[in-house]
Amino acid sequence: MITMNFLTEEKENDSFLKYRENISSLKKDIEDACSNSGRSPEDITIIAATKYVGPKGVAMVHKLGINDFGENRSDELVNKKKAISGDSRWHFIGHLQTRKAKMVVPLVKYIHSIDSLKTLEKVGKEAKKINKIQKVLIEVNISGEQAKYGLGMDQVGSFISDSLDIKNIEIKGFMTMAPYTDDMKHIRKIFRGLRLLREEMSRSFAGLGLSELSMGMSNDFQVAIEEGATMIRVGSNIFN
Repeated sequence: MITMNFLTEEKENDSFLKYRENISSLKKDIEDACSNSGRSPEDITIIAATKYVGPKGVAMVHKLGINDFGENRSDELVNKKKAISGDSRWHFIGHLQTRKAKMVVPLVKYIHSIDSLKTLEKVGKEAKKINKIQKVLIEVNISGEQAKYGLGMDQVGSFISDSLDIKNIEIKGFMTMAPYTDDMKHIRKIFRGLRLLREEMSRSFAGLGLSELSMGMSNDFQVAIEEGATMIRVGSNIFN
């Protein structure tokens, strides 16, 4: 038993050191991307995507100074949120089923994946029950891939108009996912498209304060930052 505990502690220590190294490298890459685009690293929120890591890994990364975490699955969100407390902020970054809103709304600061009025109405109802204003991002399928969730670019304006009467929600901006490709020119075009859409919608709905762009993952976050991302969702660059 003593040997087993020692091996477990040694493995956890190795993971902690690796996570620290990864976070340091990530922050350097963010600094470089910001330097390239005349931005400040303080303008970028690192969201540690926790889909493939357990509660212990989440707790370690929180100790290393990462305060924002993103989870794709509602049941895992419940388990992992229990691992940390204090100044941690949770984001739901997966597709939200309407029936799961009751579980998710009390636990998260942001929901990144709104693309349905039915879901948004349910989120508003659940937020009202706990006297909360739920911050949300509209998911936009810039690439037009059929396999991806999200509104088409031409649907966003009418969606926002239709959502204005929904209580207890606050639309803060937009989210998108780039295609899985090594073609960084194409990925840049996708991210630029979301930024330009945000600018257009900010003119049309000046009172909303559409300040957030959630875009960029482990393989493309630098391009996303250069194109205006305010939130990046990074998993493997931290936890691998």
